[in-house]
Amino acid sequence: MDTSYAVFCGIDVGKSEHHAVGIDAAGTRLYDKALPNNENRLRAVFDQLAAHGRVLIVVDQPNTIGALPVTVARACGHPVAYLPGLSMRRIADLYPGQAKTDARDAFIIADTARTMPHTLRRVDTGDDTLTELGVLVGFDDDLAGEATRISNRIRGLLTSIHPALERVLGPRIAHLAVLEILSRCGGPTGMRTAGTRKLTAIATKHAPRMGSRLAADIRTALEAQTVVVPGTAAAEIVLPKLADSLKETLQQRKSIGDDVERMLDDHPLSQVLTSMPGIGVRTGARILLEVGDGSAFASAGHLAAYAGIAPVTHRSGTSIRGEHPARTGNRKLKRALFLSAFAALHDPTSRAYYDRKRAEGKKHNAALICLTRRRCDVLYAMLKNHEPYRSPAAAAA
Repeated sequence: MDTSYAVFCGIDVGKSEHHAVGIDAAGTRLYDKALPNNENRLRAVFDQLAAHGRVLIVVDQPNTIGALPVTVARACGHPVAYLPGLSMRRIADLYPGQAKTDARDAFIIADTARTMPHTLRRVDTGDDTLTELGVLVGFDDDLAGEATRISNRIRGLLTSIHPALERVLGPRIAHLAVLEILSRCGGPTGMRTAGTRKLTAIATKHAPRMGSRLAADIRTALEAQTVVVPGTAAAEIVLPKLADSLKETLQQRKSIGDDVERMLDDHPLSQVLTSMPGIGVRTGARILLEVGDGSAFASAGHLAAYAGIAPVTHRSGTSIRGEHPARTGNRKLKRALFLSAFAALHDPTSRAYYDRKRAEGKKHNAALICLTRRRCDVLYAMLKNHEPYRSPAAAAA
């Protein structure tokens, strides 16, 4: 039980109004009412609870609809924490009753903060750069999802009407030369009408080195199919529009990437993160958003467990033994660490470790997990000491 606070205020956030429950260290309810999403009302409730002593404000969602209570609590000088949704749902099973109400959820949040403070997560205070960066990275994630959706739609449409053409254009679907050909010529019928000279001119303009080869591959693919599949005429109309949409989405991603890079440069840990091989602007921003300065984790093992890359031991008597990959963890952080490890395979040190694991008989994914776990230890030390990455060869020298 946490006795460092006199009052624990749990807030179940909502769009128009929240529900707040305040309890003291003994579990007695001091406040239990609906709370409008209004600065003046929030200040009044926090001041009312502060009359009983030091207050801890706990929310179930610190961003979006929970941003105003967090900001007001900070302005009033109260510490803020949040209870993750998954932990909230598991803890709710320990309380009597099956009802799902805002009042019950707010009480569970407050009582959990009082009795199980280790389940809480810190809300980074005073770091406006991270907040602004989170908005940009979230929008970039949406654009990445939209680009994937449109790419898959184009490839699926090409596969249905001309599989040979899809085998040529599909792997290069995000290249500007391919998108320009689809935008100006449409599908297989339009490309046949355009002719080899026009295809070569379009491709060479946007891809000087592979333009001629791309045009030749397209021409070969077109000659491999003589029948016209039903739906080709409609695809000739849809493909240019999809190509234009994908071009616009990729251009927006490029613009947002520049904004993320400029904003990331303003954070003192940006140079520390990006000094590690395999960590670029987007992965560095995601790691910074999910981990912060790493002070919330007691060790590198805690960080690895939070990311879901630490092995989980399964034992039941003598019948089940061994360690298995974790199925839980922060998926966004796990993905960023995996992507950075995969990108770091060009680094001699990372490649040597990966090859050693492969020589031990591990498959690609297992070896990459081992590399990710090893890099997590290094990343934790870098964040803790605020020191850039140093290769083992340089350190030995």
